[in-house]
Amino acid sequence: MKQKVVIIGGGVAGLSAGIYAAMNGFDTEILEMHSVAGGQCTAWDRKNYRFDYCLHWLVGTSGGAFNDIWKETNVLNSETEVINHEIHSQIIDQQGNTFFIYSNIDRWEQYLLGIAPEDEKSIKSMCNDMRKSALLDPFSSAPELRSPLEYITKLPKMVPLFNVMRKYGRLTCKQYFDKLNFKSERLRSAFYSMYGDRDFSAMAFIFMLGWFHQKNAGYIKGGSYPLAQRMAAKFTGLGGKISYKKKVDKIVVENDTAKGVRLTDGTTLAADYVISAADGFATIYKMLEGRYVSKEIDFAYKNWELFTPLVQVSFGINKEIAAEAPIIMNIDKSLKIGMTLLTGGYSVMNYSYDSTMAPAGKTTLVMRYESPWALWKDLEGKAYKAEKMQIEKDAVECLEKIYPGISENIEVIDIATPKTDVKYTGVKDGAYEGFMPSRDTMMKSIKMKLPRLKNFYMAGQWLFPGGGLPPSAQSGKWAIQLICKQNRQRFVVKG
Repeated sequence: MKQKVVIIGGGVAGLSAGIYAAMNGFDTEILEMHSVAGGQCTAWDRKNYRFDYCLHWLVGTSGGAFNDIWKETNVLNSETEVINHEIHSQIIDQQGNTFFIYSNIDRWEQYLLGIAPEDEKSIKSMCNDMRKSALLDPFSSAPELRSPLEYITKLPKMVPLFNVMRKYGRLTCKQYFDKLNFKSERLRSAFYSMYGDRDFSAMAFIFMLGWFHQKNAGYIKGGSYPLAQRMAAKFTGLGGKISYKKKVDKIVVENDTAKGVRLTDGTTLAADYVISAADGFATIYKMLEGRYVSKEIDFAYKNWELFTPLVQVSFGINKEIAAEAPIIMNIDKSLKIGMTLLTGGYSVMNYSYDSTMAPAGKTTLVMRYESPWALWKDLEGKAYKAEKMQIEKDAVECLEKIYPGISENIEVIDIATPKTDVKYTGVKDGAYEGFMPSRDTMMKSIKMKLPRLKNFYMAGQWLFPGGGLPPSAQSGKWAIQLICKQNRQRFVVKG
């Protein structure tokens, strides 16, 4: 009989693990608490508009280890269309000044020099650091499985990047900008307003444009929902099974070996291997009752900063609104939406470049802003509904600042709060990408195997500060590589 692999969570990590498990001959079942696969990689259809919750861009659209995964899991195929934007984002500061970030580092460098020729040395230094970040080439196999040859072939190419990491790996963005010492008030205002007021890793900022510069971080037309459904179709086409509306209450362990799972309805499902691609905290401290925790894991969950949850306000606009930039960021920190003071401003995604997001002649706009979990965790009933009504009113006023007169063209409004995310994915405190990549955590990760627990693996973005789809999918592949090694069988990739 085939060995049974049970995977908790049908997001991108769980779907990836399921696909590779099915490829390698395992009887594989994914247990998903929601009614659709994809986890946070999802979207909602409202009156013929589609409101995407996840995909801005996808690292690995043209090459490298992530590209291999996207092709192997059916995210990218002969029918998918990749859009590479010339402009990464447009920034509007508190004075109404406009500032562009270009996807091509060379072009951005010339743009910045045009604004602040007095900062030539600092601008060129920053852009050179970013060019070196493009040398990052992810490994295709799990850390425990890498041969000396893999390191020998990859590492020499990345020596310039290692020097950047050595110099700035322990700095925050603010400390990095301080070192660059920009003279231009316009540059200082833009950079410090975006990244300078929190413990955000300088390396995360430096890495920002490396993939875009290579045209290896494009947007996949159609967005999140079709992406996840292509993965689900690949999985079921390989013989895998997805069971929806199935929430795991406990991981069954005997003699420190994972033996299956117990669902909230009391059903027990036996397995030879269990992979959790669910929320990391819920897995370790609830499903496993905190019995298999290392000092490193406990420290991470008690001390590492989480991403601040998001509120998403989506608008269906019954007119065409062309966009110079796919993302507009208003960094006016004096604004308030509902009960949330916008200390990080807000962003607006204009999906006019994707014809699948709105009917012909119409446009989908999506506003997002950070809202601390403390404001939401106890909000229920009438108070919750009242807050959503206030958000709708205030968000429209904010949208008017970017698109004057837009109110009369709004056809539909949809609001997703941090509680929406928690309800459908179980993510801890609404932290949509897990741990924030700080100066202390950017280069760290959590191991996929828990101490003393056999036949169990973790997968998903909670393993890697910064989160995101590519490392999530990669961890799913790695989990099956490790199971194949444990099983003494060759890991294979099939069509």
